[in-house]
Amino acid sequence: MAADVEKYSRLDTPSQEGFQADLVQVLEDAAVLSGLDRTSWERQPQGDQEFAVLPVETQEPLVLGAFVRNLAVRLGERNANCTEEERMRLRLAIDFGVARTAALGYSGPAPVSVARYLNAPQLKRVLASLGSTDLAVIISDRLYQDVVRLRGEGEGLDPSRYVSVHILEKEFSGYGWIHVPEHSREELEPLVADPEPDEAPAPASTTSVKNKKGVVHFGSGDAAYKMYKKYSR
Repeated sequence: MAADVEKYSRLDTPSQEGFQADLVQVLEDAAVLSGLDRTSWERQPQGDQEFAVLPVETQEPLVLGAFVRNLAVRLGERNANCTEEERMRLRLAIDFGVARTAALGYSGPAPVSVARYLNAPQLKRVLASLGSTDLAVIISDRLYQDVVRLRGEGEGLDPSRYVSVHILEKEFSGYGWIHVPEHSREELEPLVADPEPDEAPAPASTTSVKNKKGVVHFGSGDAAYKMYKKYSR
């Protein structure tokens, strides 16, 4: 799991320090309120984000349900009396799979996929477009299929509030599912749709003009006619 602060680089040094402390605090509060033990998480702080490997026995529905809801609430409380510049807004990416400790952090497919999900342009676009929310979540297709879709109703998870996206980030290609607390799939679908490509300019019309000697001049509009006059004298 990884949580990242939106637009962190715009902050000055004292503000960055405050945001880092607040990020740790809201994650801690959400975990406690959800019955999760943060002391058992293997955490890797990265300035504007935190990457964490949770114990194997962690209940996925608890993370996707109660933890996400409590994190949204704590963010809302933290931001209640803040100016727009002081608001802390998060992207959260969650997957499960192999993660092993390595010299510079973690190795394995799960850490890589979490990093790619976290930087998905669709997730960034959703958070930027929904000014009323402080949290946008993306989970892997494996989590959606195995936990949300198959076990969601009995665990307080609503599959209809997730929208599917295809992620192409660096060498990674895969499907993920975006969820924003208090927002429906219908609200999210227009935001995750790929932008329409710009229309290519229409090709210039080509004109051909034949002079008395049988030489044909090709060009666009007046250019062909001028060439014709020049060479037909």
